[in-house]
Amino acid sequence: MDGVFCWLLVLGVAVAMTHACPKYCMCQNLSESLGTLCPSKGLLFVPPDINRRTVELRLGGNYILRVTQQDFANMSDLVDLTLSRNTISYIQPFSFSDLETLRSLHMDNNRLMEMGPDDLRGLVNLQHLILNNNQLNRISERAFEDLVAVLEDLDLSYNNLQSLPWHAVRRMVNLHQLSLDHNLLDYIPEGTFADLERLARLDLTSNRLQKLPPDPIFVRAQDKELTTTPFGPQLSLSFGGNPLHCNCELLWFRRLERDDDLETCASPVGLKGRYFWYVREEEFVCEPPLITQHTHRMLVLEGQMASLRCEAIGDPLPTIHWVTPDDRLLGNSSRTVVYHNGTLEITITTSKDYGTFTCIAANVAGESSASVELSIIQLPHISNSTGQKSQPKSRLSDITGTSKTGKAPAKNQPEKAVSVSEVTAVSALIRWSVSKAAPKVNMYQLQYNCSDDEALIYRMIPASSKAFLVSNLVSGTRYDLCVLAAWDDSATTLTATSVVGCVQFFTRDDYPQCQSLHGQLLGGTMILVVGGVIVATLLIFIVILMVRYKAGEGGAGAEPPISKLNDVSDTFSQTNSGPLLESC
Repeated sequence: MDGVFCWLLVLGVAVAMTHACPKYCMCQNLSESLGTLCPSKGLLFVPPDINRRTVELRLGGNYILRVTQQDFANMSDLVDLTLSRNTISYIQPFSFSDLETLRSLHMDNNRLMEMGPDDLRGLVNLQHLILNNNQLNRISERAFEDLVAVLEDLDLSYNNLQSLPWHAVRRMVNLHQLSLDHNLLDYIPEGTFADLERLARLDLTSNRLQKLPPDPIFVRAQDKELTTTPFGPQLSLSFGGNPLHCNCELLWFRRLERDDDLETCASPVGLKGRYFWYVREEEFVCEPPLITQHTHRMLVLEGQMASLRCEAIGDPLPTIHWVTPDDRLLGNSSRTVVYHNGTLEITITTSKDYGTFTCIAANVAGESSASVELSIIQLPHISNSTGQKSQPKSRLSDITGTSKTGKAPAKNQPEKAVSVSEVTAVSALIRWSVSKAAPKVNMYQLQYNCSDDEALIYRMIPASSKAFLVSNLVSGTRYDLCVLAAWDDSATTLTATSVVGCVQFFTRDDYPQCQSLHGQLLGGTMILVVGGVIVATLLIFIVILMVRYKAGEGGAGAEPPISKLNDVSDTFSQTNSGPLLESC
């Protein structure tokens, strides 16, 4: 009987603990539902002893700092969760992963600065998400992935958002209310609201929007007499407090018939400060592009970077495009970069890059174009098989082999115009000379390659130099090297080039490691020799002292025994000769 009583007592305590209400909280049993109310209790964290079968949990008005994965674990019946007016600044990823039945989440008036990709993971039935009055400046592209299909009310007002995951907003087909007011939004992609047929309220008040993208959804905002339209409920649109740029891009919006929402024009200068709905339609105008500055002609050395400029004005600001001489539209690639200011940077890698590039400035009012002539200074290339130069065709100046006259260098270069000396395994000193009758040289260029690689290596050298140390070479390899000179051709006012001379040489086939090892062995041998001599000298000195000591014992002028002298001689020869010969 006592045993049964003990078991009943334990069971009663367990049941009491299961239904125990957290300290400072109030628990309500409404039918089969359980509500846990802990508002404004000074809590620093979510109480760990909340009943896991709670349906409604209110924790607003406390000082909770963060949300962790343990806070709402196994609360699979929770429908309404209120965390408003706390100091929450961090949500641990997957903290709501067990709340599959949650319908409403209120986290307004906290200190959240960002929403990560897994912060809302698991809320597959959430209909109301209230995040206003936080400090949000970033929302991950994947933050709304689990709730886009069911969300009906999204409040992100009074934050610091400069952008949104617009592709996720576009998929919220059940959305009824979207509050984005009092943020820093300056751009909405066209077509964002195209599929939101159930949207009844859109608040974009007090952002940085200069225009609205044309969208059929805004047509539903013009008729105030109808409560519904064939396309869905009549839309309540709030758009005031934005710096509207009143040009032709907003003419479609001006033609809507809707109440004055006190929108004003912030630009252009002629319409600044005027009420949007009082501006006449003919005043919403755009200006076609006008190219103000551009590069007219450029001369570029083959292999160098060319920077082509193109600047334009217009309303709206024109977009700059570049077209190649063979009518291809240029974009960003490994050798071309098109900047927002219209500058094109292109690396000249082939003689086919020469020709007329076209800069096109375009906006909704039209387009304008300008031409840029790009000319290439081609470099002579050397053939790896013969070591002789192979001169490409040129359309610029009299590189060697032309028939032009003028201040061109003599075709017959002096013998040994280029020489090689001080050749090592990894370097060679190159010297060259030019005729005194040659025109003034602007610079020299060395181009060379080795027998194992056909890729040319270039070195640009000042005109004042007549020698250059080529380094980082491969040992035991043949190199073909040419020296070129560049000067201004007075006949064509272009830059011309000529080959000063070419030379072929082989780097030494040395083995530094073997040399080092030999040096180490030699140095070690010398150390052994010197050490042996010193040891032998010390032994002789000690033996002499011992002989003198024995002689002193035997009397003055006594001769040391012959056997002792032989011992000394044997010791010297074994120490100084025998061991050294074996080590060598």
